[in-house]
Amino acid sequence: MPWVKVWIHFVWSTKNREPFLNDEIRQKVYRHIRENAQKKDIHLDFINGYVDHVHCLISLGTDQTIEKLMQLIKGESSFWINKNQLCKTKFEWQDEYFAVGVCESMLENARNYIANQEKHHRTKSFDDEFEDFLKRSGFQTFKDKES
Repeated sequence: MPWVKVWIHFVWSTKNREPFLNDEIRQKVYRHIRENAQKKDIHLDFINGYVDHVHCLISLGTDQTIEKLMQLIKGESSFWINKNQLCKTKFEWQDEYFAVGVCESMLENARNYIANQEKHHRTKSFDDEFEDFLKRSGFQTFKDKES
């Protein structure tokens, strides 16, 4: 039996960053994503976000890929949101997502960061947060390409 522990911090947003995820809807969506993840043997350690995006901390299983996890979580949850008519218009997630590895020693920092999303976004937009994530993770950002 293989022993694998690979932690991934995922971030994805609503289509066009529409603020669909008000407090009530957000909690329903998180609960559903947790239940769905459990049914599909996805180890979702932590979930939170804000009105236009979601953060998840997940430990990959030996037969799971990042792409497949995003399909299972994003695709199924948007279907569920629409089926249950949680939004007045058709709900969609943005195609893009962010995924970066988290080392074991930084798990508590990642959990705290995810837990404090509402407080964090009182002073920082999602666009600024996403740019910071990309830079800290060594990706070339949109702003870098313009320079």
